[in-house]
Amino acid sequence: MALSGHAVSLLRLLPPEAAHRWAVRFLRGAQALGLPLDGGPHRIAPRRLLGLDFPNPVGLAAGFDKDADAVRAAFALGFGFVEIGSVTPRPQPGNPRPRVFRLPEDGAVINRYGFNSKGLDHAERRLAGLRRRALPGPLGVNLGANGVSDDKAADYATGARRLAPYADYLVVNVSSPNTPGLRTLQDAAALRGLLEPVRAALEDSGPVARPLLLKVAPDLEPADIDDIAGIAGAGGPPLLDGLIVGNTTVARPASLRSALAGEAGGLSGRPLMAPSTAILGAFRERLGPDLPIIGVGGIADGQDAAAKRAAGATLIQLYTGLIYRGPALIRAAAEAFDTPPPPA
Repeated sequence: MALSGHAVSLLRLLPPEAAHRWAVRFLRGAQALGLPLDGGPHRIAPRRLLGLDFPNPVGLAAGFDKDADAVRAAFALGFGFVEIGSVTPRPQPGNPRPRVFRLPEDGAVINRYGFNSKGLDHAERRLAGLRRRALPGPLGVNLGANGVSDDKAADYATGARRLAPYADYLVVNVSSPNTPGLRTLQDAAALRGLLEPVRAALEDSGPVARPLLLKVAPDLEPADIDDIAGIAGAGGPPLLDGLIVGNTTVARPASLRSALAGEAGGLSGRPLMAPSTAILGAFRERLGPDLPIIGVGGIADGQDAAAKRAAGATLIQLYTGLIYRGPALIRAAAEAFDTPPPPA
């Protein structure tokens, strides 16, 4: 009972947020009933990275399954790893509706969800239930901060301490454009002040070390890239084990054709492919070949997946492309990602 292209087409008849909600409900229902989807992760060129075994290099990006409601079903669609969240310490409703807009002419979406989250208590219950049986691939937990919080570093540290026992890796998300002031935490001093307590919280959370990644924006200036690369590649005990590049963009390319292009929020989908890949390449150039970088943003076909790898991605993630291509994109991206480029 695969979530086929026909099902995806039917979901697109609904308003965007309703379609998102029903997609998660469908997957959660299939998961609860034990219905087969595609059966499990596609095993295409498995690899070991961050001390973890990945059945394939294509993951589900954070933002789809915000509250860990459909993790097993996401793996059954074929993903090699799944990232839930962003999870905030306290529940929050996010921004007023409407807050999600499809731009089909551009193969894009604009969202201003604003970290809507059921909070740590809900996420911890869901993740504890998942961990009663082994998952078929790594599970990432993406951490956010409450919008009204006066101490965002403490929010991230609390999330890390509570959820690390259930995660294979943790992500600090400072790159959402929909929480006021959040992106200012990408400044070098602010970032170090944020990551140090998160790393300490991880060390307090149990005997097993969890890799810590940072999710950054695609709108960074060269000085910002240098600052983040300096922290990621610094000597001594590492604050970061990898990067996710990047989140949605606040930019609006002149090529956008949709009448909704002026809506506030983060733009994802095809228009994000070029800028996010350029930022990925800049980080790889500054950091060298060893630090893991997950490339996300704008992947709509196998060619895009191959371009991410050529720019320096170690793994990739999908989300918006699934809205327009459906789960067939997962296999296409995995196969293309591991296809050697033609001779120059």
